[in-house]
Amino acid sequence: MAEIVILGAGIGGVPMAFDMKAELRKEDHITVVSNNSYFQFTPSNPWAAVGWRKKSDITIELEPVFKKLGIGFIADGCAKVVPEDNKLILASGREVKYDYLIIATGPELAFDEIEGLGPQGGHTQSICTIDHATDANAEWENFCADPGPIVVGAVQGASCYGPAYEYAMIMDTELRRRKIRDKVPMTFVTAEPYVGHLGLGGVGDTKGMLESEMRDRHIKWITSAKVAKVEAGKMHVQEIASGGAVSAEHELPFKYSMMLPAFRGIPAVRGIEGLVNPRGFIIVDKHQRNPKFQNIYSVGVCIAIAPLEATPVPVGVPKTGYMIESMVAATAKNIGDELRGKEPSEVPTWNAFCLADFGDSGVAFLAQPQNPPRNKNWSSEGKWVHWAKVAFEKYFLRKVRKGQSEPYWEKVIMGMTGVTRLK
Repeated sequence: MAEIVILGAGIGGVPMAFDMKAELRKEDHITVVSNNSYFQFTPSNPWAAVGWRKKSDITIELEPVFKKLGIGFIADGCAKVVPEDNKLILASGREVKYDYLIIATGPELAFDEIEGLGPQGGHTQSICTIDHATDANAEWENFCADPGPIVVGAVQGASCYGPAYEYAMIMDTELRRRKIRDKVPMTFVTAEPYVGHLGLGGVGDTKGMLESEMRDRHIKWITSAKVAKVEAGKMHVQEIASGGAVSAEHELPFKYSMMLPAFRGIPAVRGIEGLVNPRGFIIVDKHQRNPKFQNIYSVGVCIAIAPLEATPVPVGVPKTGYMIESMVAATAKNIGDELRGKEPSEVPTWNAFCLADFGDSGVAFLAQPQNPPRNKNWSSEGKWVHWAKVAFEKYFLRKVRKGQSEPYWEKVIMGMTGVTRLK
């Protein structure tokens, strides 16, 4: 008998539990450990922050779902991973032993790395969690009653840029619906070397499409931006030239601001030699397995991926939903093989596919593989992207409620579109 423990229950952890269940022998067992009792559909957070979704719309209590599938569930945060002893020490003091561990926690949000950043003790909002988005919505309603300048974007070291663009455009859409857009100057501040870089060196014509969209929506932008500090109602931003010198400095006034932070690994794993890199991200090989602790796998935003290229301001690499699904599928197959005495052989595609919603339209892109040179390098825009993302939200939440992995027809469609989960 093998005990498989999945640490984390988000976009990576929940599908991991479903896929892993299908790979088990009769005598094996899965336990999911999470600091939340619920699953949250993170891609909908920009909508929640302007009031288009409530928390109850995009969260699902997990215990009933897992109980139906015979999967154990512990709603308790992890204080420490102890790989030498094959165990987790939870926040409550409880210890959980494992034969295989799959780390799918997502990141810790590094608001503290910039003075005044973040919703707790700082001056900016966040859409990284549904609770952050709910709080951001309360501030949004106050702002709309007394509008003024907005500063939105992603700080140095961030590795998830799509939601920043989404939220900027969604705010623009909502402000126009409320007929107060004319009262709101908006500035997009990003560490990217150019608009549409996305941590991927651009995909198709994302640079041209996003610049055009921002011009049409009267959103100014500052790229290669380093946020020095944030004060109440004022953001201090430096533009960094290619040689590292400060080329310009800005003091940007705001009445409302949302800035995505840099990510780092969670405290429970940081500093474990051989398991994580200096930022605390899990080191994995091509099979999603840690080279030192070979009974530990990892999927999702918490894994270490080297930056694509040197940029004037540090830019991280995103891990999109379909990329995570390919990691999940490979990990499940590889652990299933190990349980049967075989060596891991599956390699995830790490293709990037994204639907970026703008409230009334959107941009979609496909990078295959994620980093150039690519076999496929495609982007498109239009109202269809908005409706496609709404449909995907409903579909994904339905799958979670039913405890389903991808059905056969979905795998076929993914293969036809080049977003295969496995090589």
